[in-house]
Amino acid sequence: MRRNLLSLALCLPLHALASQSLVVCTEASPEGFDIVQYTAATTADASAETVFDRLVQFAPGSTRLQPGLAESWSISPDGLIYEFQLRKGVTFHSTPWFTPSRAFNADDVLWSFQRQLDPAHPWHKLSPRGFPYVESMAFSQLIERVEKLDDHRVRFTLTHPEAPFLADLAMGFTSIYSAEYADQLLKSGKTDQLNREPVGTGPFVFERYRKDSQVRFRANPTYWAGKPAVDKLLFAITPDPNVRVQQLKAGACQVAVYPRPTDIADLRREAGLEVLELDSLLVAYVGLNTRHPPLDDVRVRQAINLAFDTRAYLRAQFGEGNASIAVAPYPATLLGFNDKLDPWPHDPERARQLLAEAGYKDGFKLAIWTRPGGGPTNPNPGIGAQMLQADLAAIGIKAEIRVYEWGELIKRAKNGEHDLVFMGWAGDNGDPDNFLTPNLSCAAAQSGENQAGWCNEKFDSLIREARAITDPARRAELYRQALAIFHEQAPWIPLAHPKQFAAVRKGVEGFQLNPMGSNNFAKVTLAE
Repeated sequence: MRRNLLSLALCLPLHALASQSLVVCTEASPEGFDIVQYTAATTADASAETVFDRLVQFAPGSTRLQPGLAESWSISPDGLIYEFQLRKGVTFHSTPWFTPSRAFNADDVLWSFQRQLDPAHPWHKLSPRGFPYVESMAFSQLIERVEKLDDHRVRFTLTHPEAPFLADLAMGFTSIYSAEYADQLLKSGKTDQLNREPVGTGPFVFERYRKDSQVRFRANPTYWAGKPAVDKLLFAITPDPNVRVQQLKAGACQVAVYPRPTDIADLRREAGLEVLELDSLLVAYVGLNTRHPPLDDVRVRQAINLAFDTRAYLRAQFGEGNASIAVAPYPATLLGFNDKLDPWPHDPERARQLLAEAGYKDGFKLAIWTRPGGGPTNPNPGIGAQMLQADLAAIGIKAEIRVYEWGELIKRAKNGEHDLVFMGWAGDNGDPDNFLTPNLSCAAAQSGENQAGWCNEKFDSLIREARAITDPARRAELYRQALAIFHEQAPWIPLAHPKQFAAVRKGVEGFQLNPMGSNNFAKVTLAE
């Protein structure tokens, strides 16, 4: 991240701001505002959670589904047909760049999905980053067709049953766009504007973005679920967690997301502040790029796992009790967790033996990629990278540390340029498939979202079969088998399942942490 400090305007005390303005110190810049092109939680906060809605949505603070732009739905007994009754009278945002002439209807649903699914759609090739979720989750093979039954009814027909499909429709990449706005942009030749000046039906209307500094929104006065209580919402982009806390204490923001876990005890003692805590669906990991020799050798990957002292890493990064050690790609609370798997021990001697067996007795060179600043899955990137570098040096691997701004890191890693990269994932829907398919499937390796570039046919077959059945016991058994393969093949260094924290000033009410890691401020109120 290139800027760590807020502008002078953001350092004003709260009484100098409008009484119903909410300022949030956030961890990173959004990659853009066309959410279907991106996977980062910071991008979701600035688009999916503010500007857009979906057919179904998660109840605040939970993975429970509730109506969104669809007020009801039905599912056929064979699990292949989903019909949605759309909400009437929902309006798209009016902005200086777009004035809608009609309300939301089925045409907008069709545009939003067909753009991603249909290679012949005029907008399909206009997304330079592609559609990472649709590609990695093989939605094009899953959805046979999306049909408009009338202005307020749509039907999805699937090629096979898909247990998490309804929950998938609550994820950010299924956000509903204005087909009318898209047509306007296409006709004027300004299609890149969709990613810079978004239009949706959500609780907040996008106003402007100052790169690496701030994003401004205003409350949607006609929001179908009720106008937000705050008139203005401002994201102050503050990569350094120390600065986020300083700004919170100084009154420059009322919410600071993702404080360092090691700072939580001190924050709890701070008068005027409150710390929110939640056991979240998060995993921190290091992706090992199996496309780069010698990382294509399972013995080398196992050696790297044995070399890294993950318990020492957890203590340094998260402190006591703020994270649990990771064994698998998802937490033990989810379906199919394999409790027979143990974390890799810290065993440098065995690691050196494996390297020698693989023909690398004298080691080799590689690069460790990380980011500046810090977030919930990587609170102190510099220290973490240095600890990994030192442990690899102990077994003869010389590692260079490279630091990239968050958006650049994601882009380069998707291109497969890295060797080792510190990454994290927040579950999007509470289903284990959401951790496995987008991050470790063969389709995700092909699209670049699989940071390890790892494609194991047996693993892939198991998770595909698990998606296509609804029996929880059978799904759980398939996932246990898949996790055993993941553990043995070691495409990641699993690090931690962190707790999620946010610090708020007293008087901020209605803000709930989300187990999926994103942040929604539509229900926040400010005490006088």
